[in-house]
Amino acid sequence: MKTKFTRILTLFMALIVHLTFAQQKTVSGTVSDENGLPLIGATVVISGTSSGTTTDFDGKYLLNASQGDVLNFSYVGYSDQNITVGASNTIDAALQPDNTLDEVVVTALGIKREEKALGYSVQTLKGEGLTEARESNISNSLSGKIAGVQVTGTSGSVGASSRIVLRGNSSITGNNEPLYVVDGVPIDNRSFGNAGSGGGVDLPNGAADINPDDIESVTVLKGPNAAALYGLRAGNGVIVITTKRGTAGKKFSVSLNSNVTFSNPLILPSYQNSYGQGGDPTYFEYVNGASGGVGDGVDESWGPPLDVGLEFIQWNSQFNGGQPLPWRSYPDNVKNFLDTGINTSNNISLSNENLRLSIGNSEEKGMVPNTELKKLTIGLSGSLKLGERLTAGVSLNYFNIDSGNLPITGYNNENPFQQFIWSARNVDFQALRNWRDFPLAPEGTSAEGTPLNWNHNFQNNPYWVLETNRNTFEKDRVIGNIDLGYNLTDWLTLNTKIGLDSFSQFESSRQAIGSNNAQNGSYYEIQRRFEEVNASVLLSINRAITDDIGFALNLGTNNLIRKYRTTSIFLPNLELPNLYNVSNLQTGSTAALGGVLREQKISSVYAFGQFSFKEMIFVDFTARNDWSSILPVKNNSFFYPSVAGSVLLSKIFDLSAVKIDFLKIRGGWSKVGSTGALDEYRTRPTFGLAGSGFGNQAFLPNQQYNPDLVAESVTGIEYGLEAKLFKNRLRVSATYYDQQSKDLLLPIQVDPGVGNTSLWSNPASLSNIGYEIQLGGTIFDSEDFSFDVDLNWAKNENTIISLGKADSYVLGGQWGVTLQARPGLPYGVLVGRDFSRTNDGLVIYENGLPVIDQTQKVLGDIAPDWTGGANFSIRYKNLSLITLIDAKIGGDIHSQTYAWGRFAGTLEESLIGRETGVVGTGVRSDGNGGFVPNDVVANAKVFNQASYSNSVESSTIFDASYVKLRQVTLGYTFPSNLIKKLPIESLKISIVGRNLALLYKKAPHIDPETGFSSANGEQGQEFGQYPSARTIGFNVNLKF
Repeated sequence: MKTKFTRILTLFMALIVHLTFAQQKTVSGTVSDENGLPLIGATVVISGTSSGTTTDFDGKYLLNASQGDVLNFSYVGYSDQNITVGASNTIDAALQPDNTLDEVVVTALGIKREEKALGYSVQTLKGEGLTEARESNISNSLSGKIAGVQVTGTSGSVGASSRIVLRGNSSITGNNEPLYVVDGVPIDNRSFGNAGSGGGVDLPNGAADINPDDIESVTVLKGPNAAALYGLRAGNGVIVITTKRGTAGKKFSVSLNSNVTFSNPLILPSYQNSYGQGGDPTYFEYVNGASGGVGDGVDESWGPPLDVGLEFIQWNSQFNGGQPLPWRSYPDNVKNFLDTGINTSNNISLSNENLRLSIGNSEEKGMVPNTELKKLTIGLSGSLKLGERLTAGVSLNYFNIDSGNLPITGYNNENPFQQFIWSARNVDFQALRNWRDFPLAPEGTSAEGTPLNWNHNFQNNPYWVLETNRNTFEKDRVIGNIDLGYNLTDWLTLNTKIGLDSFSQFESSRQAIGSNNAQNGSYYEIQRRFEEVNASVLLSINRAITDDIGFALNLGTNNLIRKYRTTSIFLPNLELPNLYNVSNLQTGSTAALGGVLREQKISSVYAFGQFSFKEMIFVDFTARNDWSSILPVKNNSFFYPSVAGSVLLSKIFDLSAVKIDFLKIRGGWSKVGSTGALDEYRTRPTFGLAGSGFGNQAFLPNQQYNPDLVAESVTGIEYGLEAKLFKNRLRVSATYYDQQSKDLLLPIQVDPGVGNTSLWSNPASLSNIGYEIQLGGTIFDSEDFSFDVDLNWAKNENTIISLGKADSYVLGGQWGVTLQARPGLPYGVLVGRDFSRTNDGLVIYENGLPVIDQTQKVLGDIAPDWTGGANFSIRYKNLSLITLIDAKIGGDIHSQTYAWGRFAGTLEESLIGRETGVVGTGVRSDGNGGFVPNDVVANAKVFNQASYSNSVESSTIFDASYVKLRQVTLGYTFPSNLIKKLPIESLKISIVGRNLALLYKKAPHIDPETGFSSANGEQGQEFGQYPSARTIGFNVNLKF
């Protein structure tokens, strides 16, 4: 009987176990945020148990659970969500932000973190603010919005590059701009333009390719602590761009965004309109525009007075039977030369829960006639479940950028703004537009065979140049990644990712026969190909040690392979007119061929993790080791660690009595690196090949190889405080940082007797010490009305500590001024000549003209004293108004526009003393070794050409401070009750404006926010600046 009972009991227990396991099943799904973006590292736990898991890179999870179990979904910064397991094996969760907690930001490697747990400063911009008042170059959209970020838009011309620096320059010879990362893929942000003081074309930097409509957020990792996980590439900080994805909970949605803006100059030089062309103040006669008459070959305006009834034979008299024409001014001749720029962009996106497709198109017609830039973008992102534990994700972006003509910059007679400085104030430039109906320039002149112009010694017809001598640009680019995630256990996840950045870029420049600086014409073309592949593996562990102590650890590896190739050809003379290809080489001429092939590899292993105690104390750590092929084998391994911590005082202490809702102190230490300006093949002996009329010739490079080179390093400490008061209506963040750059690469001079002139070495160091403050306040907040203010301020003190044995290093320059690095001074000092002065600083005059001291002196520097921004946001019901003001105070700029505008007599200051003469402010010798006030009257032309020329620079160095009304957006969102009968979800119409006004500046005639390009050596200088663009237009956003 007992045996029988035992058997029955055994069968009963087996049945219970069988039924229990039969109810268990594998549950999977996606955890996303309120915008449908996947949450990486979200926690999924069966309530009442320790059984759980975390989500992978695509927000996917996999878990064994039974019907009736309650799954708890949690993520820092979001409210928990509980869902009961039912019959379905798929459970998705869309978490909503917990407004009682800190914000969530995207950090290194695309991982979302709660801001309260971070031991370093980061700032994030939402994509919506980038699409309404949009910039064609996404970097410009950061101006004034983020503390410690300095953005310089080089000009208002189409295709202009933009320079962005985080917390000061950290390298002397290397690129000082941050690394851009799109959806976890590092991208190339270089501009391949050759713009400089002597001419060239400014091309867009790589980040300008990105479509603002595809951006979900932009996170700026400013310091080494924030960027440490990127190791050898993080020396200048990182900008992380996250693109939009499918929207959780929506089966299908469509979004349309259209933007149209109109551009006009923000500022133009103030020209004089009282005196015309020539050097004789009494007479002028045009014969051939090349000095055949009286003053007709002169590109200056020291001639007879205008608008006083005089008549002379002028350039356009031949349209009037060769008769004299009224000698009159054209005050708006430069303004009328320009067109109204038009920028149109349209974007459509289609998305569901797992897929988003975006197609965008933009076309920009420049203010400079016959210049334009077109862009086509296609974006695709999605995810796919490949099994119970395996998920896959893909992100792919294609870009096609095309321009039929980009303008020449700098001192080049194909830059029309050079022609406006060296010009005749009696010329109506707009009248030159119909050049096809003009006779040709006379034989024997420099412009022979080209359409008539007002001057043939130095210039061609500017409209003919812009239509004929084109600089084309075409680029096809793909940025994308494929990732796989596999849940090994409930707390262990393995992810792999392959990322690609690849582009093909074609540029050409052509000059027609008869061009002033290419009498026989010329043609140049270059094909560039770039490819970078990053393959990574990441193992993630997320398991609490106790109920109070949290722990997360991630172990990863990355392998980078980068290839770059160019092929170029230059034809210095053309055989046939109007034929621009590589076969049209003039008989007897030699083509210049060029080619570059470079390959680089970086292998990395890294780890990062966090300890937390009761959600009050957080300690983060990272470690990364890089091996770079660009450096010598014995020195190619670099270890980059970091540690950071934060303490939530508001959670440890009850601060509600003093109205403090949130109070955190934070700090950290880190080390990152860079290879600076070093490129491939600098660590071993190489030789070059150059084509000539005698065939290929080998030569030794000027720079000697150095097998002892090491990487540059940036070591930083950072401390900060963050607080929210009065129910989060007052928000404060303050940061102090100290970043020391060491082992900076520099080409030092060597004895030419060894066959080389310089040697790459690591002798230099510099420091950046600064403060950043962010202050935000909700002044008023009700259902119908709100008013918010956000302020930011940053001060950075940059100092060159050492250049080794060198006293200075020249970064760039124009004419007599050089931009240098000098020990004890900020990066980028302007060095040139000053006037001779007394001990009291008074200028010494001789015969009424200033005496020039030929000693090279530091005249200023390009580093601002501080930068800041103020954003005001007002909402009344469905109407919103956003205004942004940004400022850069301090720093200097050398304006060759001012120098030559005074020299040529075209700027309004040159009117001083035209009739009476000029007495310069200063002293002259008293003949006995002393000085008396200068009282000698000098001719105005002679005085200006002695005081403002290529022989002295101090008179044209100006304070580069400015305050700009950077952006105004007035938007109206249609109420749902007005559109509920329409098949649309939302509709918003906005009036937008960018660069609306210069509220304050000191530099005359120019916008001090400028540079010839984004390169280090082209900052703090200008000449022939294309005016910054003031844009006004509208934006329409429609969602279905």
